Order: sequence, then C-alpha cells, then structure tokens
Amino acid sequence: MKKPDFSNLKAIYINCTLKKSPQKSHTSKLIQVSKEIMGKENVSVEEIRLIDHDVATGVYPDMTEHGWENDEWPALFEKIMDADILVVGTPIWLGEKSSICQKLIERLYAMSGKTNDKGQYVFYGKVGGCIITGNEDGVKHCAMGILYSLQHVGYSIPPQADCGWIGEVGPGPSYGDTEWKGEKKQPPVGFDSSFTNRNTTFMTYNLLHLASTLKQQNGYSNYGNSREKWDDGSRWEFENPEYR
Repeated sequence: MKKPDFSNLKAIYINCTLKKSPQKSHTSKLIQVSKEIMGKENVSVEEIRLIDHDVATGVYPDMTEHGWENDEWPALFEKIMDADILVVGTPIWLGEKSSICQKLIERLYAMSGKTNDKGQYVFYGKVGGCIITGNEDGVKHCAMGILYSLQHVGYSIPPQADCGWIGEVGPGPSYGDTEWKGEKKQPPVGFDSSFTNRNTTFMTYNLLHLASTLKQQNGYSNYGNSREKWDDGSRWEFENPEYR
C-alpha cells in the first residue's frame, strides 16, 4: 500500500484546560501523542491553550462590538480557519467538558453564519475531532456533545473521531502523572494504556484521511447546500409535499 502524503495539511489543537501556561496540563500530554503522529506525517501543527488568551464570552464574532473591552477571538479564528483539522482537547469536570471548552464551542457557533467562496457555511470542508482526559467516567459523554457541536456548525467528523483516558473512579492520578512504589518510580499513568494509544492513533489518522480527501476535492460540492444560493431563490429538488 502506498503511504499517503499528508504534508499539505494543517492541524490546530485547542486545549481547553483550566490551567494557564506554564502549569502542567494532563490534556496537553495526550494531545502531544496525537501531535507527534501528525508531525511524523509532516503535517503542520499548532497547539493553543484557550485560557491563555483574552477571549470574551458571547456568541458574536467580535465581542468588542458588544460591550467587551478586549476580545482575542477574531485573531484566533484566523488560525482556526487556516487549519484543515481542528482537534478540541478538554478535561472532564463533574462529568462534563470544561467551561473553557463550552466557551470555544460558543465562539465557533458565533462564526457559523459566515460563508465560504462557494456560498456554504464557513466550516464546510474542515475536519474535527476531540481528545478528553479525566480520572472518572465521562469520555464518551463529553465527546458526544463536542462532536455534535462541531458537525452542527459545519465540520466533518470521520469515524472514531474521539479518544481519551480516564482513571479509576474517585481521587487519583491523572493522565501522565508519575507515582512511586517504595523507592521505585512508576511509568507515567496512562502511557501504557493500549486502548488509549490505539484510539488516539486511529483518531489521528482518520482525521488526516478525511481532511486529505476533502482538500483534494476542494471540499464539498455546493449543489443543494449553498446558503447564498438558497437566499437567492434556488431550491434544487426541495418541494414541501403539503403544497403539491
């Protein structure tokens, strides 16, 4: 089988940890596993901690036009639009994605009314996935909400587009923490999880394959899905049966 060439792709990872840099982020440790794969496949990669930036709360493209003094979101949005792949990383708190992750989703939603040069919603042709860490259950629950939100605003979601790691129920080490047994230092927690390592690898390559396919075909045809054409009166094969 010929090895695919992903070197024309760009990926951006947005880490929605609650910890500002340079504090240790367990989510960043698992993000790094996926980033390493992409780097070895010659993909251009960037990771951003959203909490390090002065991003306003709201659902408008630029919140300085709605009473906020500062809003770094417009500049971050340019980076997101420059990437073919968006991977959202979040810890689990009380069974849910972080508040920072919810803010990211709200700001993505704020941009979803914009259109591309085909008249489609602006995220059409881009691919999304998510990485989740915690030390209790909730990976699938959080992934469900994040991936739904991404596809709703226009991102394409490949098969098995999420990965994560959770520890035992109750207080305990998080992903990447190290422990000692007597005087012997143990391997970082979660690094030897075959389930996590397999899913992280599969997710990463599934994102790459779909992004590569969409880029080669210049996204989706705008037949039947162009907001601009709909507003101009195009209805393609739509007909409400109640009005026949």
